[in-house]
Amino acid sequence: MKNHLKFLLLFVLIISCAKNPFTGKSTMAFVPNSQIFPSAFQQYNQFLSENKVIKGTTDAKRIETIGSKIKTAAERYLTANGKPDYLKDYQWEYKLIESKELNAWCMPGGKIVFYTGILPVCKDDAGIAAVMGHEVAHALANHGQQRMSAGLLQQIGAVGAAVAAEKYTPKYQNEAMQAYGAGSQVLGVLPFSRSHESEADMIGLTLMAIAGYDPINAVKVWERMSELSKGKTPPEFLSTHPSNETRIKELTALLPQAKAEAAKFGVTFK
Repeated sequence: MKNHLKFLLLFVLIISCAKNPFTGKSTMAFVPNSQIFPSAFQQYNQFLSENKVIKGTTDAKRIETIGSKIKTAAERYLTANGKPDYLKDYQWEYKLIESKELNAWCMPGGKIVFYTGILPVCKDDAGIAAVMGHEVAHALANHGQQRMSAGLLQQIGAVGAAVAAEKYTPKYQNEAMQAYGAGSQVLGVLPFSRSHESEADMIGLTLMAIAGYDPINAVKVWERMSELSKGKTPPEFLSTHPSNETRIKELTALLPQAKAEAAKFGVTFK
């Protein structure tokens, strides 16, 4: 049984890899986007039907306009890097939802939501572009697909742990499974999620710069977010996101790289 599990895991890892066009890294793709996207689009429409969508206002139009500019920046980057058809199955949509929540998110395939509560933190168009770039980056890097793949790996690992503990007492088996669950979360799932956030920050910074927005504004957004959330965030190692301080530091270090990429498209900043 153990050998069968090892073989299955190795087989899945070998045949189920994709490549991130922004980093060149191989990524897990156990579930194809052809299955993920239709489900994501359905969930997005369901969410819109259950929440108040802001339409026709200046802010709603800003979300759509800036989202379109970031999408165009992604298309320009991908075309220039030999991936002109990468986005053919994406169906971009940008909606503003009435909510006090300081949040924005993107579903696989390009379905994006901004909450009105995050607009004061964004402050201006460049701030919105920073958040939009980050959310678009999650879709472009197929982070949803990777999270699903990681979840499957975690399940396979749980089966393996259960098999390995079979010869021990029920009490030991229960303790072993609890230890596996906590360990795989803190040492596997959470760091994996934080790496996605950092990757989306990096890609998003490049996209906003190519779209013509000075990437320094991404740093300013997180400085404002840090001021609002002081004392209200969990320790980084127990969080799905890097700390605000980590993000500010990493984004600041990435500014020259983002500006250099934008310069390739004729976009420069002082």
